[in-house]
Amino acid sequence: MDKSIDEAVADLGRDIGEYIRQQRNTAKISLRQLAKLAGVSNPYLSQIERGLRKPSAEILQQIAKGLRISAEALYVEAGILEQREGGALADAIVTAPDLTERQKQVLLDVYESFRRENTATKTKPEE
Repeated sequence: MDKSIDEAVADLGRDIGEYIRQQRNTAKISLRQLAKLAGVSNPYLSQIERGLRKPSAEILQQIAKGLRISAEALYVEAGILEQREGGALADAIVTAPDLTERQKQVLLDVYESFRRENTATKTKPEE
């Protein structure tokens, strides 16, 4: 039997909460510290991590800033955005604060051309 929409949304809440907890532990930041950095209360952040609350995109952005990770990565985990082709490198380029939008696009274009070239090489039969 298929899950109901409510159950699917609840699963997303648990998934993003677990992801945030993992990122916080990896960064060696306490719940209290992250709550302060993100500008949310300790109980609210705890509820997010336990999957009891589903944070808005704005709250996710604040949490990402506190964790010093890409807000886009949290949006993907939360199901708000789809994973960008190119993964972590593309995410790093897009979120690089010291690059102009034009520079970001050029880097993404070059990266994608290398990926296409490598894919074509892999699918070519051996000569």
